[in-house]
Amino acid sequence: MNNEVVAQLQDVTKTYGPTTALDAVTLDLRRGELLALLGPNGAGKTSAVRLLLGLASPTAGRVSVLGGDPREEAFRTRTGVMLQTSAVPDTLRVSEHITLFSSYYENPLPLAEVLRIARLEALKTRLFRQLSGGEKQRVLFALAICGNPDLLVLDEPTVGLDVAARRAFWGEIARMRQTGCTILLTTHYLAEADALADRIAVIDRGRVIAEGSPSLIKGHGTLEDAFLALTQHEEECVA
Repeated sequence: MNNEVVAQLQDVTKTYGPTTALDAVTLDLRRGELLALLGPNGAGKTSAVRLLLGLASPTAGRVSVLGGDPREEAFRTRTGVMLQTSAVPDTLRVSEHITLFSSYYENPLPLAEVLRIARLEALKTRLFRQLSGGEKQRVLFALAICGNPDLLVLDEPTVGLDVAARRAFWGEIARMRQTGCTILLTTHYLAEADALADRIAVIDRGRVIAEGSPSLIKGHGTLEDAFLALTQHEEECVA
């Protein structure tokens, strides 16, 4: 990991009518790091992700990805994304999905490499509708990485995976980071964030309330204890 900033929210505010989803948030993602963005439901995580993916525009402030505007195609195609809720055609085979998505990118990974990373070699001829929930998650992960992204956004990526599949996924994520890929992870599995993240940012009520290494956030306790203390303290202050 180095200090090169790959993506950035700079004093970003995002409102939806009278609701403020993000309130003057500043957040950097550096090359080769995994940043875990944690927060309770409704904290602003989804809004931050949508801004970084170019799916929304800030009400105020600046969003930059790879030195440009994420709403522009040249920068969006250098970002891979695995969203919590995604839909792809049921009638295509696994290899057909990957081949189709790879065609959208200038320098995609070879099909065989994507299948290997996502542990899909034995399922490459299977129709998507024939897959289990965990297998479908692995296909969505394959679609996120097939374009050989510089920035990878993973939104609750291990939902539905069994313990063995989750551990294998963690291993592949660690290897991707070694290639210089920058990863933004949102997850409700705090053990996952603790195991994978170089840095954690906790967001609540649209504001970043804590940021640092897992050990710094945890202090002398567990990440779960620290997370609950941070978010409950915010609620007490408002009450």
